[in-house]
Amino acid sequence: MTKNEKREHSDLLYQAILTLKDLDECRKFFSDLCTVAELRAMEQRFEVAMLLSDGMIYNDILERTGASSATISRVNRSLQYGADGYQAVLPRVKEKQNGNGV
Repeated sequence: MTKNEKREHSDLLYQAILTLKDLDECRKFFSDLCTVAELRAMEQRFEVAMLLSDGMIYNDILERTGASSATISRVNRSLQYGADGYQAVLPRVKEKQNGNGV
């Protein structure tokens, strides 16, 4: 399989995610796609990203989430030097939380 073919296959997943209509569809899709452990790991990393972006320190994040210091460090590296995926999503999520009382 060529590099381009691999990219097309991975793009299929992202295209599928973009077709999800609401939170319920999203939960069901990810429940089918991932194991419980994979979902929990992604949820934990996202929570860590939210807390880091709010300025919370490592020890408090560790205590609050149970994430390892390695996980917190990895998420922090992604926030600082990653592909800016967190930077695209975090403000939107925070705005939704503040605007919709979520």
